[in-house]
Amino acid sequence: MTRFDRLAPAGRVFAIVAFIEAATWAGLLIGMLLKYGTGTTDLGVWLFGRLHGAAFLLYVVVAVGAGVRLRWPLWALLVALVAAVPPLATLPVEVWFRRRGLLSAR
Repeated sequence: MTRFDRLAPAGRVFAIVAFIEAATWAGLLIGMLLKYGTGTTDLGVWLFGRLHGAAFLLYVVVAVGAGVRLRWPLWALLVALVAAVPPLATLPVEVWFRRRGLLSAR
């Protein structure tokens, strides 16, 4: 067991919020499929649009906080922030950061 095996508290919060951000993205995509693809309902867009907006803002705040707290290099902070834009990109970024030890206590 190395010193990087345990996630720091800020790393744990980042991982949880990255998952929530991706889950709300998935809900929004399904909602858009239902609204624009099948024309059945716009409830999914209405609900997940709001949830994703809140999750996106929370993710940006948590990413900046984790980057400062865990002393990420600038490139890592920029990657984390850019990952919030494409759908579901926060999940592979979180896994990559975990493997590189960026979410662990130094």
